[in-house]
This record gives sequence, C-alpha cells and structure tokens, in this order.
Amino acid sequence: MGAMRDRVVLPVIGLLSLVVVAVVAFLTLGVTPPPGGVAQIAGLPALNAALNGTCAGLLTLGWVFIRRRRIAAHRACMLAAFVVSTAFLVSYVVYHALAGSRPFGGQGWIRWVYFPVLVSHITLSAAMLPFVLTALWRALRGEFARHARIARLTLPVWLYVSVTGVLVYWMLYHLAPAP
Repeated sequence: MGAMRDRVVLPVIGLLSLVVVAVVAFLTLGVTPPPGGVAQIAGLPALNAALNGTCAGLLTLGWVFIRRRRIAAHRACMLAAFVVSTAFLVSYVVYHALAGSRPFGGQGWIRWVYFPVLVSHITLSAAMLPFVLTALWRALRGEFARHARIARLTLPVWLYVSVTGVLVYWMLYHLAPAP
C-alpha cells in the first residue's frame, strides 16, 4: 500500500518542490523590485533570521524528544518547525520580491567565509525541500519506519540550513558594511 501511495505522492512532492524553488529563484534573481516601499519591510531580514533560529531550536528539541521516546512532543516540535520554515519562506519571498537582494559589502577574509556558507545554504535549502515533505508525509501517514529512514538524513541538512540562514543574516547585516 505504501508503494502505491508513493507512486502518486512522491511525484507531487517533486513537482511542488520544483515549483517552489523556481518561484523563489525567479523572485530573488529575475524580478526588479518596485521603487519605494522598502522601509515597510526593512525588518523582514531580522524576522527571517529569527524564524531560522526558531526552526533550528525546534529541530533540536524534536530530535531530543524522539531520542527520549516522547513521540507527542517530537511531533509537535517537528510540525512547528515545518510551520516556522513555511513562514520563513513566505517572508523571504515577500522581502526579495519587494526589496531585491542586498549585495555583500564585506572585504578580505570574510568573503572567503560568506560566499561558501551562502552557496551551501542556498543549494541545500533547495535540495532538502522534497526530503522534508516526504518525511512529513510519511510521518502523517503513520509510516514511521520509512519516516525514520529519511528523517535521519533530512534532519542534519535541515538543521544546517536553519543555522546557516542565521549566519548569512548576521554576516550580511551585522558583520559587513552595506555597500
């Protein structure tokens, strides 16, 4: 029965993931933001960092809870992490659609740190989306053995993406001067 559902659900998850990544890429790279209006959304980068940090905390707590066999607490943390990540994605898209991207103004050694972190963050955030959705789907369906197999691989990547999201924000807005 699980294989039959996978034949339907996994292509839908793949298509949804591609659409989300394409929309985010288009809005961050292919759209010129409208003039003005940036002041109203100036706080969104800080909110995005807070959402990423919250997600990292929820993922860590969820891992601790599952290690202690506290299933209900694990489920609550992981669903909350998914909701927080979704809120981050919406906020991120809104900000970049209205304000564009901020160029990195740092010089010297920090550039050698910032760009590899940024590239790995972006690449892994796009790549992990179908894995997060699949892990979530399998957990919601009660397919816990299959959920655990994919979650063991997904959790560290999701955690890395969440933590590096905070680091990218900190380096871009607090470490490097604005260009």
